[in-house]
Amino acid sequence: MTIGRIGFAYNPTSDAAVELRERAAGWCRMHGIDHWAAQAQDFDQLCRELATTDALVVLGGDGTFLRAARAVTEVDVPLLGVNLGKVGFLSKVEANELEAVLAKLKAGEFALDDRMALEGRILPGDRAGGGTVHHALNDIVVARGALARVVRMDVAIGTSHLATFIADGLVVSSPTGSTGYSFSAGGPVVDPLSRNLIVTPIAGYLSAIRSVVVGASQVVRCRVVDATEAILSIDGREDMPLSVGDVVEVRALDRAVRLIEPAGGQPFWDLFRRKVELLPS
Repeated sequence: MTIGRIGFAYNPTSDAAVELRERAAGWCRMHGIDHWAAQAQDFDQLCRELATTDALVVLGGDGTFLRAARAVTEVDVPLLGVNLGKVGFLSKVEANELEAVLAKLKAGEFALDDRMALEGRILPGDRAGGGTVHHALNDIVVARGALARVVRMDVAIGTSHLATFIADGLVVSSPTGSTGYSFSAGGPVVDPLSRNLIVTPIAGYLSAIRSVVVGASQVVRCRVVDATEAILSIDGREDMPLSVGDVVEVRALDRAVRLIEPAGGQPFWDLFRRKVELLPS
């Protein structure tokens, strides 16, 4: 694959990200690479530019990466993260490696990893069909709102009732997102190239089921049975209110999100071990 045009999505509130954007632009000018930059949360501009772009490089932490990833679930362009956060599970390279990794992109020295993404649909409890659809790379979460009151949820896998959870919420994660909120809630870390849904309650009360992993052909359904306040969170970037009776359906997105794997990069499990060592003990 030849890289002729690179986009840079960055966190505008980070001085380090803005500085890195300027370094990236300078390198591209020096090496004759067409390029552009946009704020990671500017979904419309990202989608417009991605239509004629060969790779999107994200400058920031995991939050910035997930905001930019929303656009590539709509416009199929390979994605690479340059970490400016504290841990950065989603990033393949660190800021001091920027110029070296851009040189690898220009030379075609990289592979592409297909990552399973998620589709979430809200089905309002007061009417059948319809609903709004949202895409996520990491996870789709049903959770309590600002009030410290648990949510009661009926959870089904396909046509089978799994459990009624009384909990702070429920995380349905992709393999890529298994190192995120799901991991914090006690879920397993799953090989990121697999195709699975990881279903994990958050602080479940008297629950014998801690986490389950199901195949990508399954649909996970979560119905809000009782809640003072409940929300739906998509990759942590946006929250939407849910009402009692609402159903959230989560399934695998048919088309994969492609992540760039630069030549010479660390294998996932080595990278995971190194990132975990950075977490507070």
